[in-house]
Parts: sequence; C-alpha cells; structure tokens
Amino acid sequence: MGITAGLDVGGAHLKVAVADRGRVTHVEQIACPLWQGLANLDRALALARPLLTSAETIAITMTGELSDLFSNRREGVETLVGKLDADYEDAARFWMGRRGFGDAAEAKAHHVDVGSTNFLATAELIARRRPDALLIDMGSTTTDIIPIVAGKAAATGLTDAERLESGELIYTGLTRTAVMGVTTAALFRGRQQGLCREYLATMADARRILGHLPDGVDQHATADGRGKSTAESIARLSRMFGRDATDGSAAEWREAAAGIAEAQIQSIAEGYEAVARSSQLAADAPIVVAGIGAGVISASLAARSGRDVIFFGDLAEAQSSVVTAATHCAPAVAVALLASQE
Repeated sequence: MGITAGLDVGGAHLKVAVADRGRVTHVEQIACPLWQGLANLDRALALARPLLTSAETIAITMTGELSDLFSNRREGVETLVGKLDADYEDAARFWMGRRGFGDAAEAKAHHVDVGSTNFLATAELIARRRPDALLIDMGSTTTDIIPIVAGKAAATGLTDAERLESGELIYTGLTRTAVMGVTTAALFRGRQQGLCREYLATMADARRILGHLPDGVDQHATADGRGKSTAESIARLSRMFGRDATDGSAAEWREAAAGIAEAQIQSIAEGYEAVARSSQLAADAPIVVAGIGAGVISASLAARSGRDVIFFGDLAEAQSSVVTAATHCAPAVAVALLASQE
C-alpha cells in the first residue's frame, strides 16, 4: 500500500486528497468554475500537481459532467475522462459507482455509473467502517442523504433525477445556493413578507451574517461582485427584502438570516425523514456528517434527530491536521482510501 490520491472534479471546485499507506495526510479544495471553460480545470489541476507527484494511483470521481459547458452528461464524462486520462495515464483510476474502479475505456463505456456517483464512494467507505449509518453531506451546492444498512450503501437512486425523487439529493448547499432558491418569504421585524425572486444574495451571505461560515469555504464571487464582509452580506440580503441595510439593525438582519437558514435546514430535514423512514434505518444508526456544511448539520438537524453524530474526517481516521478538511472533501478522501485497498 503506497501513496494514493483522490480527485473529486466538480462543477465549482476541485477537491484533492492524498493518502500515505491508507492514512489521509493532505486535503485541499480549489475553486474551479468549470462552466466558464476547461482552462479553469487546467489551472486547478496545476495547483494540485505538487500534491500528486508521489502518488502511484490517482482515483477520480466527478460531478463536473453536469456543468452547462457540456451539452449532456455523456459528453461531460467522456470529455473529463479523456482529459484526465491524458494527464495521468496509467495512474488514473475512475470511480464507477457500484462497478468500483475502472480505466478510461471502461469509464467512457459506463458514463452513467461515472457521472455524479461520488456520493457512493463516501457511502462505501462509511459502510466498511460503520455497517449502519446515515450519511448527510452538505456541500456548497447540494446535500446528499444516503442510508447505509447492513454494511451496504442502500441508496435507491443513482442518477440525480432518481435521487431528487427519493429525497436522497436535496439541491441546496451552504454557500452557492441563491436565497431565492431557499424560500420566497421570510420574517423581518417580526412580520412575514415576500422576497425578491432575483439573484441578489446567496446562502453564503446568510451564513456569514450568522457567523456560521467556516473559513476558506466560500471561494466564488458574490452575487453583486462586491466583497465578503458582514456589512456587504447584509447589504445583499437586505435587497432580497426590497430594503436597504440601514432599514434594520445588525440584530434584526441576523434574525432575518436565521429564518432563511432555518428554511434551508427544514428542506434537508424533510429529505432526512423520508430517507430514514423508507430505508428502515436502525434506531441506533449514527449520522455521519460531511461537506463544508457538516458543522451546520451537526448543530441543527442531527441534534434534532436524537442520533449520535460522527464527523467524516474522524471516521476516515485522517491525520489530525487535516481532519476538518477531510470532512469537507469527503468524496476525494473516500476514493483515495478505497483505491488504496484495491
């Protein structure tokens, strides 16, 4: 067992993990707005290159095929697989969900199994360590809710459409989701009012106002292209209410942000309840939290459920210096560790 690396190639970020003899030692998230062109992936991969030089195997999973850079998922998978195969050659191993790992030819032949099945890698690693559990991975854009039952990932859906139908995929995330995609109404000064259905603020703004945004996770431009101070976030959120920042105090804007954040958590809670019920999840099964929203899930939804909470980085036994980053970048960590066991 040597050095293995894991890459999670997303539409907004490249996540990189390195495992040395089965122990995660380095993890990094790099902004990569793939929808703006493959040159952004080239730049992200160049930044990641120093971490990969000693890796004997580079295990790759992806969601970037969903980017509107590509006309369909097949084209996205084939393009990304071809590019990464050319970059890493024999070292590249592609995650194919329930099929395990394969080479580039196999990945292209099974594009449905390759595209957006990174959640199965995380669930598979958990299943090998906790036979009964529930994964909740809240990233920047989406939230995965995956049951692990009797040592197997028990997801009922594979594609995004199937998972949206089952509740195993909630298309809401900690930072990039627009406020208008979370709720159309919110409280301000104790009164419910409608919100502007316009891209004026994101959940990064709401979380920043609340002080719930982990350092370094908000890597993309704001809705108005301005800065990321609390005051600038309040200014953006106030526009959602058709108001100016000076129309409320800091405490009143925190209250407004809290109501919006609660609406987001409620949508995830509904998915959790549906998945836990349909999968007949064991009463003592813990929740394994992952993604940049792991802390938020632990402090809110997991606490309400009455279940024990395990952070993914701890379960993966990552080196102490990267345990938080490993939680944030779970699929990259998972494919690195799964590949090390091949």
